[in-house]
Amino acid sequence: MLDRESLRERAHDIWREIRSESGPVIAPYAEKGQRKAWKWDRPFDRAIGRLMVDSPLAKDRLLARATAMTERFADLPALGQEAFVLRCRTMRARLTSQGLKDDLVDECFALIREATFRELGMRHFPVQLMGGLIMVDGGIAEMATGEGKTITALLPAITGALAGMPVHVFTVNDYLAERDLAKLEPVYHLFGLSTGLIVEGKELEERRAAYGADVVYGTNKEIAFDYLKDQAALGKQRGATRRKVAELFGRAGAPLTMRGLHFAIVDEADSIFIDEARTPLILSAEVPSDDDGLYQSALELAANLEQGRHYRLKPAERSVEVTERGKIAIAERASGLPHRPWRIRQAREQLAHQALSALYLFQRDRDYVVREDKVQIVDEGTGRTMADRSWEGGLHQMVEVKEQVELTGTRNTLARVTYQVFFRRYRRIAGMSGTAREVAGELWADYGLRVKPVPTNRPCIREHRGHVMVRTQEEKWRLVGAAVAQVKAEEGDRPVLVGTRSVADSEKVSVALSLRGIAHRVLNARQDDEEAEIVAGAGQTGAVTVATNMAGRGTDIELGEEAKAAGGLHVILTAFHESARIDRQLYGRAGRQGDPGSAQAITALDDELYVHFGGAATGMLARSSRQWPVRDGPAEWLRKWAQAQAERRHAAGRRQVELSEERLRESMSFSG
Repeated sequence: MLDRESLRERAHDIWREIRSESGPVIAPYAEKGQRKAWKWDRPFDRAIGRLMVDSPLAKDRLLARATAMTERFADLPALGQEAFVLRCRTMRARLTSQGLKDDLVDECFALIREATFRELGMRHFPVQLMGGLIMVDGGIAEMATGEGKTITALLPAITGALAGMPVHVFTVNDYLAERDLAKLEPVYHLFGLSTGLIVEGKELEERRAAYGADVVYGTNKEIAFDYLKDQAALGKQRGATRRKVAELFGRAGAPLTMRGLHFAIVDEADSIFIDEARTPLILSAEVPSDDDGLYQSALELAANLEQGRHYRLKPAERSVEVTERGKIAIAERASGLPHRPWRIRQAREQLAHQALSALYLFQRDRDYVVREDKVQIVDEGTGRTMADRSWEGGLHQMVEVKEQVELTGTRNTLARVTYQVFFRRYRRIAGMSGTAREVAGELWADYGLRVKPVPTNRPCIREHRGHVMVRTQEEKWRLVGAAVAQVKAEEGDRPVLVGTRSVADSEKVSVALSLRGIAHRVLNARQDDEEAEIVAGAGQTGAVTVATNMAGRGTDIELGEEAKAAGGLHVILTAFHESARIDRQLYGRAGRQGDPGSAQAITALDDELYVHFGGAATGMLARSSRQWPVRDGPAEWLRKWAQAQAERRHAAGRRQVELSEERLRESMSFSG
């Protein structure tokens, strides 16, 4: 009789077989077709995904298999280099002909482990081998920060490539793609595998050559936009026969850039699959802007509307609602304006809506920075600028006029796709993340990816020093400065990392530290070119670093021996995010790989999270007669409540984006 764990594993296998029936491959691309979902699939899938996260039996089996791997192939270090390379090179023929059989995968992993030691001086730990097994099976390995996800990616990437699957390894930015590939290239080459790099600035021919490699490193936006360009170029020639006929008559156009969607391995999977999935990717062509004062007139009109009467702001949803009175007022005030769009009801309401958003919802040094006389969008999830991104519908131009910088052209949409649709087109997908269990249900429902936690190689000894909440931002910055000063005065030369939500906040912390005479470095969207240098020094004795969220994604803060002896890195979180996952990433900078470390949170009642999502709970705490500052219990209760509300709203927003795209595809007969 099967026990509960075995039944759960068997149910997962059956459900996976059902999910694999995803429609035909669309020629000339190797990719999955769109699967028509039943309306109850999603809620059922979300429940299944959450239930499948914690399976002690499965975890023990995988760890035992990984440990046995190291013992079974203990003879590999004794092989001479020539014999070892020959054995590595023969794996391609064996995996191509026999497929991903367990014994072959185990041998391949053992070879990769030894090759990594010979080329890089590092051997995979059993827990890293376990993470690789999860990804080869098409799942998400939840590995704590600092557990070596970069070299763990070698395991599924090399194994998949040797088995005949072109592999795309996704990172969250160009810097990480270049860094990881440069570091790991010798291991790939030892197995006879070619590598390619897709980053911003690559020319078309360079991209085409890179996609011809066995393993390609790149960012999600660059690879997804290359896919969109190919789809736009294909047009009606998606069928293999139709394209061959077009080629015969010389009408096939330029060759495609990519060669299909085979195997995707996604680093920081929750960031890409969840945080960035709220907005569809839109391929557009720039049209020279000739607004003739149109955007300026829209901003002036919007500035004279009354909040509450003519419009209602919804900061939590980053949206604005124009009332019926507002629509009447817009029509009356636009009647004397010379621009043609003001005479069209839908166009003038859209202009007013975007102008209100530009004035009141999108803030400088939070949502964007002005650099080199250009408006550059800041990704809140990473703190990095996205120089090649722009808001659509005239919003970007409205912000440019507001900031009095040179106006860029408007953009016409050529093609669009959501990350949910794009990644589901891969024939096999896998990922890694330090924080995925909170969204396990959504990852299974949207991508068919099961989250499996991986234990740490060494026990985590990070000390949590609690959560202190004050009433106002001014009090918070003073307390943060005092906390850093206290660490430096009482705990010797421990390095300190202060994490903030925005560029503006990082600069306020900088002012508070400067007033106390504390030397420090700031890492935000203004200094992202210096990221590697600043992060490299953040773990040194006595270093104080103020950073936006980029400190939590993909960059290791390595401690010097003196810093370890002093107590390791101390992290101060100054504002919680809508997602607790991002907070865990920041906390995870301390205490990595068994190092000493500590963390604390200092927040204010008027932080964005509490104002936008705390609702009545924030008001109750504000009216409370209890002594301020508030510590731990009440502060943590409000934090959990507000984050739960935010997560629900964002999940609904992501789902709405997907439904909107489905309706758009059906109405336009566009296949993504």
